[in-house]
Amino acid sequence: MTVKVGDKVPSVTLRYIGPEGVQQVSSDEFFAGKKVALFGVPGAFTRTCSQRHLPSYVTNAAALKAKGVDTIACIAVNDQFVMDAWGKSAGAEGKIVMLGDGSGEFAHAIGLELDRVKESMGIRTQRYSMLVDNGVIKVLNIEQPGVYEVSSAEAMLKAL
Repeated sequence: MTVKVGDKVPSVTLRYIGPEGVQQVSSDEFFAGKKVALFGVPGAFTRTCSQRHLPSYVTNAAALKAKGVDTIACIAVNDQFVMDAWGKSAGAEGKIVMLGDGSGEFAHAIGLELDRVKESMGIRTQRYSMLVDNGVIKVLNIEQPGVYEVSSAEAMLKAL
């Protein structure tokens, strides 16, 4: 079942590369006590994700934080090492936490898995964005497959 506005973010383990190397944190802890703009993409280094989605959040990071967002995070069904390399290549360091969902546990838990097996990409996450306030989903923008309209940083800014 897909999460909806008002739901608590499901409890899973999130992974990212920090100054001390691989970091593991529960989603409960990651979202606790702050506003997080989270956006999910089908895959690191893929066309729309790299040319439009991630860059929209890199470019608008300061504006989002000026509107009260404490943390901006990107998640994909890629491992934390790939996500870290992608973030560095896109200039996201210090602006966006690049979360790896290598096994698709978070995508499954929020009900936004995307079957791209026929395209040789396996199971991914749908493209979406959400604003999470202290663990509760306040804004949820889910894209239709193959579309990029409602999950950009610009759309998130309008929702704030």
